[in-house]
Amino acid sequence: MAEGDRDEVAQATVVSKKSSRISMVWIIPILAAVIAVGIAVERILTEGPTITILLKVADGIEAGKTDVKYKDVKIGQVTKVELAKDSDGVEVTAKMSKRVANLLVEDAKFWVVEPRVTLSGVSGLGTLLSGNYLGFAVGKSTKPQRTFTALEVPPIITGGQPGREFTLKAHDLGSLGIGSPIYYRRLQAGQVIAYDLAGDGDVVDVTIFVNAPYDRFVNPNTRFWNASGVDVSAGASGLSVRTEGLVALLAGGIAFDTPSFAPKAAPAAARTVFILNSDRATAMKQPDPIAAYYVLYFTESLRGLSVGAPVTLLGLPAGAVTSVGLDFNPSTKSIRGRAEVVFYPERLVARLQQSQAALGRTLLQNLPERHALTQYLVEQRGLRAQLRSGSLLTGQLYLALDFFPDAPKAKVDWSLDKPAFPVVASTLPDLEAKITNILAKLDELPLQAIGSDLSKALITLDQTLQSTDKLVVGLDGKTMPELSSTFTDLRAAIASANGVLQDTDATLVGKDAPAQQELRDALQEITRAARSLRVLADYLERNPNSLVFGKSQEKP
Repeated sequence: MAEGDRDEVAQATVVSKKSSRISMVWIIPILAAVIAVGIAVERILTEGPTITILLKVADGIEAGKTDVKYKDVKIGQVTKVELAKDSDGVEVTAKMSKRVANLLVEDAKFWVVEPRVTLSGVSGLGTLLSGNYLGFAVGKSTKPQRTFTALEVPPIITGGQPGREFTLKAHDLGSLGIGSPIYYRRLQAGQVIAYDLAGDGDVVDVTIFVNAPYDRFVNPNTRFWNASGVDVSAGASGLSVRTEGLVALLAGGIAFDTPSFAPKAAPAAARTVFILNSDRATAMKQPDPIAAYYVLYFTESLRGLSVGAPVTLLGLPAGAVTSVGLDFNPSTKSIRGRAEVVFYPERLVARLQQSQAALGRTLLQNLPERHALTQYLVEQRGLRAQLRSGSLLTGQLYLALDFFPDAPKAKVDWSLDKPAFPVVASTLPDLEAKITNILAKLDELPLQAIGSDLSKALITLDQTLQSTDKLVVGLDGKTMPELSSTFTDLRAAIASANGVLQDTDATLVGKDAPAQQELRDALQEITRAARSLRVLADYLERNPNSLVFGKSQEKP
């Protein structure tokens, strides 16, 4: 082949192989993976947090069945229940809704809702059919938290309930407890929601919740007092019994009110601190701006005189006893009773007539004049303090200020912080001595011998009455028939006499003939005799014992 011909022959060209397309077999797995990733991302974005709740016991709590509810709406479900690591409790894992993720803060509260019967009420009845569930209460913190310790006792007040919380300071808790009612004029207005010992250990802090609209009646001047059970107070004023109601009698309670003398004020702010008084009388007592303090010394027994006993002036309340104790004199080595009192002059000025009240108020503001008046009453009028019995039932004493003109002269030393007020001896020892003397005389009486003689006399009287009964029976059977026969014969004689008289009248001439007159006189005598016999028979019927003892002497 010629060289030109070889050039004309076609030359082969090397072409690289193109990449092939993805096979249809891989499309389905890829799409499934994309969908799974999307579902996972969506679930992560829409799913709420997982929390852990620590319980003492898991009573009625089951994984996959027990719900977590807020305002009766399901916000989560328990996914796992197991023992805690220290085996001292139970760890409950719950999956929560994303909508409540921002509510899971450090002061949020969880508790087990189950049927509960307490003195303050019945709760959780709905769980009898649906089973126990976990309750939830919103906190006020902003710090997120995922581990919580459940409350052992469900809270009384949950978020959103209208009303306000207040704190009461009490010396002791008494019979109060969580759920104890709060009363306003005997209407239930709230309840106790918590209590705890104060940091200094001197008082108990009681947290209460007053429901709306009663919370608007709590102002800075409101007084609170313990109304638990039955308030029985025995003092010099007698026996007093008071209770707010049956629930307070069983479960305890607190009452509040504002005194009428207190000025009007705006409602108190939430968490305002008040004092919890022991009783209503103490809480509602009106303060006295002017007070005079005295000390009294006694050489007699102070048994029955207690702190708070009244001090009266002419029977009107004028103060109270603040302290009762002893006073020792080292020089004479003698001991005597000591009582401190507070005197409120304004209480007495309030008792004055309207025309004299202004003069009394002026005197109160002038201390030297007030001292001078008291000194005059003590020196010239014999004003003294005396122990008196306030109640024979309780044996309580009180102090009475009264006038004793014959009392020895005395003065008041106003230079002392607490001047000594003069006293006079009480009449109680004399009364006790007289009662003791009477009892001693009664003990000396031969009561046993008198009783023995009386028993013998009663036996003799019984025997006499039995004999009398026999005599009366004999009289009824013997004497009365004879008297009845006598009366029968007498009636027959009278009838015969009347017949004779009638026959004779026919033969006699003249009205006043001697024979006729004599017959009439005889008939009158017979009539009088019959009357006397009838009277005698009637008397014997009424008094048959007169045949034995004679006719009793009639009193004029």
